Amino acid sequence: MKKLVQKKRISKQDLILILGANGMVGSAIKRKIIKAGYGCKDLGGNILSPSRTELDLLNINLVRNWFDKFRPKVVILAAAKVGGILANEKYSDEFLLENLKIQLNVIESAKDYGVHRFLFLGSSCIYPKFSLQPISEENLLKGELEKTNECYALAKIAGIKLCEHLNIKKGFDAICLMPTNLYGPGDNYDIESSHVIASLIRKFVEAKRHSSPSVICWGSGTPMREFLHVDDLADASLFALENWDPNDENAPKDNNGNPLYFLNVGTGKDITINDLAEKIKILTGYEGRITWDKSKPDGTPRKLLNIEKFSQLGWESKISLNKGLKDTIDNFSKHNLT
Repeated sequence: MKKLVQKKRISKQDLILILGANGMVGSAIKRKIIKAGYGCKDLGGNILSPSRTELDLLNINLVRNWFDKFRPKVVILAAAKVGGILANEKYSDEFLLENLKIQLNVIESAKDYGVHRFLFLGSSCIYPKFSLQPISEENLLKGELEKTNECYALAKIAGIKLCEHLNIKKGFDAICLMPTNLYGPGDNYDIESSHVIASLIRKFVEAKRHSSPSVICWGSGTPMREFLHVDDLADASLFALENWDPNDENAPKDNNGNPLYFLNVGTGKDITINDLAEKIKILTGYEGRITWDKSKPDGTPRKLLNIEKFSQLGWESKISLNKGLKDTIDNFSKHNLT
């Protein structure tokens, strides 16, 4: 693969703002940029990561006042209302309304108060339910969305398009990454609101602990999904902030040769939910049965991202699914069981 070599677009002296730093994604990005030496106070830099109580992103006045006061130069928007299939269906109005408010408040404030690099994190659910596989960036808005997460997807699409058009019309240096399904330390393990890997890990660990004869998994087990460890996404996020300028002549383009302002991030490999459950069963040491509750929705039949364009920049995932699952199971067992 060909790697673009260019001057880094962020500096160790920059004041960096990470929104959503207490969540799985934001905390992973914070760990990564600190390890890389960013936010150096000796050089005048810093890393700010206000909690929800310190900065309510749903309140436009508070957000604008905060940006006016601190004037960050680099902003990473990882804050969002997230959840699995059941949570998306049950609270669809909240998923749309809250995510739209967060994105509009933050993106507009960042543009107005002098931010010079902005990273927006989306989701692979933005793509149509029946996209050609693997899903390329050009598939956006080419078909009907999956109903079970339609509202979340619509909010993320709005954020992507706002960043894109502010870049084109106002010169606002905003970039967007579309990660595939994520997992790792700091995930939400609530049975009803969690994503698939977190839900399965909790079910199998607790089933082994209580010697349960079977574990009930949702759906048919036939859908295929791609999974990316959150530390790989953190690595990709820093890489993009340092290296990717959508307007560079050598940057990835769409099929018509136009600049792309959002890129897919993933592993390029997928697995059936049934095989995933079997893998987690083995890694947790559980010896009972797996039962599939087909009354629960499957969601999109397959969702594998085409990652060729981001790979052109020289980035690739480093954490295998087996290693990532083992580490995540160990982390859950250590921190979430009493």
